[in-house]
Formats: sequence, C-alpha cells, structure tokens
Amino acid sequence: MEPGDEVIAFEPYYDSYAACIAMAGGRRVPVTLRADVEEGRFRLDLDELRDAVTDRTRLLLINTPHNPTGTVLTRAELAAIAELAVERDLLVVTDEVYEHLVFDDAEHVPLATFPGMRERTVTISSSGKTFSFTGWKVGWVTASPELVTAVRSAKQYLTYVSAGPFQYAVAEALSLPESYFADFRADMLVKRNLLAAGLEEAGFRVFRPSGTYFITTDIRPLGETDGFAFCRGLPERAGVVAIPNAVFYDHREEGAPFVRFAFCKRTGVLEEAAKQLRAAF
Repeated sequence: MEPGDEVIAFEPYYDSYAACIAMAGGRRVPVTLRADVEEGRFRLDLDELRDAVTDRTRLLLINTPHNPTGTVLTRAELAAIAELAVERDLLVVTDEVYEHLVFDDAEHVPLATFPGMRERTVTISSSGKTFSFTGWKVGWVTASPELVTAVRSAKQYLTYVSAGPFQYAVAEALSLPESYFADFRADMLVKRNLLAAGLEEAGFRVFRPSGTYFITTDIRPLGETDGFAFCRGLPERAGVVAIPNAVFYDHREEGAPFVRFAFCKRTGVLEEAAKQLRAAF
C-alpha cells in the first residue's frame, strides 16, 4: 500500500486491522455484515462490496471464518470476491487464522485457490488459534514469492526477531495428523453448543457461529439496546464478562445491540457461566 490507498474490510472487524491500515497510511472503507435473524447469521451484501470499490481501492482485507460474528463465507461468496478482485486488479489479504474451527455444514475454502487469486493473495494463519498458543505470537503467511518478499521487508522493521525457539515448535506442530484438528473441532463444537444453549435460555438472541470460538448475541430481547452499558454491568449482574461488538465497528450504531462471548474455556467454566446468566436474566 501507499499513503491514500483504500482498503476494504468487513465490519465488524478485528481491532488491529484499523491500526495496521492507519500505520500504512491507508484509508479504511468498511463493508458491513448484516444480521439475518431468520437464518441466525451475519450476511455479506455482495452488491455493497462492489459499490465500495473505487479507483483508489488497492486491497481487500477478508476474514473468514470471521471474528467476531463467526460467519464463514460460502464458496459462492468467495467466488464472487475473487471475480471482483481479478476484475479490478486488487490485492487481497485474507485472515484465515480460524481455518480449522468450522462447524456444522460450513466449509472453509482458502481464497487463494480460486482462479486468478494465487498471485494476488496473501493468506495469514496463526499458531495461536490453531494450537491454542496465543502467547507465542507465531503465525505464517502464504503467497507468491514477490508478495512474501514484500511482507518480509515490512516485518523486519517491525520486530527484530519473533520467538525463535517457538518457531521450531510450531513447525513440528504443523505436521500433526488430521485427527488433531478433528478432535479440536469436536471439542469446540460441544463448548459452542453448551454456551449457546445457556445464552438462549437466559433470553439472548444467539447467532450460533459457523466458525471461530466466539458467539455474537443480540441483547434487545432482554430489553437492552446499549452494548457498552450492558457489558459494563454484566460482571456485577452475572459474574460474566462480554465484549460490546460496537468496538469493532466504524458505524457504532450498527453494532450497538450486539455483544460477544468466548467459549474457548474449560467446560466447568462455561457451565457456571450459563447457570449464572440464567439466574441473572
């Protein structure tokens, strides 16, 4: 990117995106994922995405499975994004750190596998999400040699070295058999269902995620509309902590009634949280 280039990102988005775009001198252009109450998921409006592309657009920042909504973009949606990127000659950075955490009938399809995308896509993944070692801060990028060189050129001026011994450990972990990932998904699916059921019984409208380990809920059925106020009061009311989704939006009013819970916890913790939420609401 060069200063003044536009970056399209799906709103709500992981908060470091805003900082990364700003550090590069770019301009953030949000495309909002809308809550579909009937289907219980957040949807991408492909027409809105196309309309957001201008002559200044340089890059699409795609996140699937998506944090915080848990949306997993379908093959058809990804194909449309790929066609748009090729048509408008856009680079794509795709954040796929939750690639192994997809549930039910959802399918994670790497965007780089679509026609015309290999040479224009930088795919990012993470040992923190794949192997539950968030503190190690070790991840990886996959791209054409030219794009990887560009990433490395920037990275060497951001940190002198990153967790040298941990990199060998992560390289070893990447050779684990498929059974590891299957067991990981199965364990998280049980925990998703446990917390989702508890939230529903407490009166929240729950958007069961197709991926990640986060659950977005709508607090309006509880008679609440302000996610910030709700989350500030939740520890005292129920002994549970949640995040107001509005912090992940440029258009904060869009995220006002939504709050996010995490289920990457011990089963006993989730059971106690569900119990306390039911008692509180």
